[in-house]
Amino acid sequence: MLHTLAAQIKQYKLASILTPVFAIMEVVVDTLIPLAIASLITYGIEAGDLSAIGKYGSIMVLLAFTGLLFGILAGRFAAYASSGFACNVRDTMFTKIQSYSFANIDKFSTAGLVTRLTTDVTNLQNAYQMLLRMCVRAPFNLICSMVMAFYISRDLSLIFLIAIVVLASISALIISRAMGLFGRVFDRYDDLNNSVQENVSAIRVVKAFVREDHEDQKFTSAADQLYHMFVKAESIVANNQPIMMFAVYACMIALSWFGAKHIVYGAMNVGDLTALFTYIGTILMSLMMLSMIFVMMTMSIASARRISEVLNEEPTLRNPADPVYEVADGSIDFEQVDFAYSNRNQRPVLQDITLHIKSGETIGIIGGTGSAKSSLVNLISRLYDVTDGTLRVGGLDVRDYDIESLRNQVAVVLQKNELFSGTILDNLRWGNTEATEEECIAVCKLACADEFIQQFPDKYQTYIEQGGTNVSGGQKQRICIARALLKHPKILILDDSTSAVDTATDARIRKSFREEIPNTTKLIIAQRISSVQDADRILVLDDGHISGFDTHENLLATNAIYREVYESQTQGGGDFDQKGGD
Repeated sequence: MLHTLAAQIKQYKLASILTPVFAIMEVVVDTLIPLAIASLITYGIEAGDLSAIGKYGSIMVLLAFTGLLFGILAGRFAAYASSGFACNVRDTMFTKIQSYSFANIDKFSTAGLVTRLTTDVTNLQNAYQMLLRMCVRAPFNLICSMVMAFYISRDLSLIFLIAIVVLASISALIISRAMGLFGRVFDRYDDLNNSVQENVSAIRVVKAFVREDHEDQKFTSAADQLYHMFVKAESIVANNQPIMMFAVYACMIALSWFGAKHIVYGAMNVGDLTALFTYIGTILMSLMMLSMIFVMMTMSIASARRISEVLNEEPTLRNPADPVYEVADGSIDFEQVDFAYSNRNQRPVLQDITLHIKSGETIGIIGGTGSAKSSLVNLISRLYDVTDGTLRVGGLDVRDYDIESLRNQVAVVLQKNELFSGTILDNLRWGNTEATEEECIAVCKLACADEFIQQFPDKYQTYIEQGGTNVSGGQKQRICIARALLKHPKILILDDSTSAVDTATDARIRKSFREEIPNTTKLIIAQRISSVQDADRILVLDDGHISGFDTHENLLATNAIYREVYESQTQGGGDFDQKGGD
């Protein structure tokens, strides 16, 4: 864990070194000030020597300004180093997440990743800043003050030593009890963020079903659980300060009692006792700072573990040692393929799948909910790897390709369409960053999107809100189809991506595909028979198995599932878009 996080310091190593250096120099200067005060009292005030007062007073002022300068430099370098460290951690985490396969992402909840990128990194940043400055300053201050205290009076310094041992033992007990609680607190943060994210992303559904009270109760429950766990953890930690203050006052009383006796018997002067009071304050404040550091470290260790989990997570999909960068054509071959989302699953979602699809074919895919239609097409672009068997694209096993090269030749329009904040052109150019506006217009015409885009006042410069909330579901689907076409892929997968489009427009899109991209292999997942009946062949999936794979006419004659679905959809006058593609 430490090695993983230390690697993120990178270009901030110098600042990370200079911070403790200046902190130590600040401590050295601060340690000398009480000696100057003692000399001022002994040789100046008690002796009535104005020149000595001026001399030691000037030394004190010089030491104070020097300590201030070192403190400012230590603070600035600490802020620079800790902020840069946090920036590197966030950037590395985000980059690592981008390399994850769907299987890796499934392991971490979205809310959990958000918490790690925000709350956990902030905790780590604060801890790193404290580590650079306070973790150096406090123990060094403690050691220097103890050395000076023993130099002035070995007998009276034993008071401090006893207090240090007692307080260190109590702090260790408090920290050990609090550490486990703080670890569970951050798990509760995930639940809280998940509640917020789910509510905000589905706010229209919440309002449509008047479920605000339910969502409010769910959030309140998550917030209350976090509150109670934080109170429990902080209550343990809160005992530290009153115990520490009790020790401070006890040491002062003891020092006053025994110090007064030493002065009466002539074993010590007033200046030295004053310096000892200053050192006892410094020693106990250093102890208090150390206890605060341990509390912060306790919290940050939990965050550090969670961040390291993300950084150390190995992507389940990797490029081969000598990857292939060119996909020959759009042919697809499944050979006895089984697939399960997790090794813990006893039963694969796809079983014994054997298919041979020629390049340029149009394949329709239908099946009931849970029949693994999406799981099947996700394997083609290697979003997941097959559990058993072989999947070939362009004649080669998909595991032999460079992942990016393979995915550049397989365009997928997902069941859940996503648009990003920016103009329509910005969203289209996700398919090809170098595409001209004319190329964007051309693919929009194929996807039947140009007709509604031209009606917007700003046309292709129309701004799309986050998630595409200012366009309809059908418009969003057509923009996503156009975006996929802009990749000029060898394989195009439409995962139920025309469900929000009227049947006539759906037919026109399919007609455009037949005429304009005949060499592209097209896989069309649909619930409507009319969307796939003119395909070259239709795959019928049933509970992860192939129930049928043939033309529309042959399936009607030989496949009971297909015939039942067809009759249920055409009963009562036929399908109203039957002539839409003519």
